[in-house]
Amino acid sequence: MEIWLLNHLSTASLTLITVGGIVALALTGSLLTYRLHPAIAEGEHNDMIGAGLGMFAAIYGIILAFVVVTLWTQADEAEMVVANESAHLAQMVRDSQAFPPAQRADMEHAVSDYAHAVAEVQWPLMRKGRPKYGATERAMEDMFATLNSFEPKTERQKAFYRETISDINKVVAERRARITKAQQSLPELFKILAYGGALVIIPLTFLYGNKSRRVRLLFVGSVAALVGFTLLLVLVLDHPFSGDISVQPDAFKEGVLARFW
Repeated sequence: MEIWLLNHLSTASLTLITVGGIVALALTGSLLTYRLHPAIAEGEHNDMIGAGLGMFAAIYGIILAFVVVTLWTQADEAEMVVANESAHLAQMVRDSQAFPPAQRADMEHAVSDYAHAVAEVQWPLMRKGRPKYGATERAMEDMFATLNSFEPKTERQKAFYRETISDINKVVAERRARITKAQQSLPELFKILAYGGALVIIPLTFLYGNKSRRVRLLFVGSVAALVGFTLLLVLVLDHPFSGDISVQPDAFKEGVLARFW
């Protein structure tokens, strides 16, 4: 459901639905609470409500901060994995310039197939949270086959051959890391704490008494907006390859790899 929302709605729409919806529900809940229990406006229990709200807000704030930092780190790592994979792929093209023309052409063809498979086949699957190794397996096998069919003769060829083998092994490792990160998601327990905590914090603000309705609504709305923006951030960062704000396959179309597009 989360991935579907990210892929079918713009960030602006998600902001309106998430933040606007939470604020609207909070304000409505506050108005209903004061209508049903008008005595709350006297603020007789403000000391107790304030202490409870402060305690829950501190705990909830720590949980949200931990979740956001963790997700931000994972999103940054996902982008770094893509950059490393494309960099090693580009380096293979450079190293293969030392190969004989036939092997060089075969390697460039295999690298081109791999880059296209990643960007055009594997990436749409990753956006849906269902990446498949098979999307790039044929191109990967062609790259290995090219290296296996080539016996370097000169010291120069041997040096670049060793570098190419090192690079292709790193591409394999980074591909696995990329696919793994495309399948990762925030554990259910943390989701319950993040989203469920909002159901505790926001209703508590309804009980904080103030005779001015404008001040009450401003207080409730501000807390709801802050919580809503934070939950929106959690939603967006939880799936780094989905939605408008996501890791893109541009790295496979730049630099040396641009010649294949």
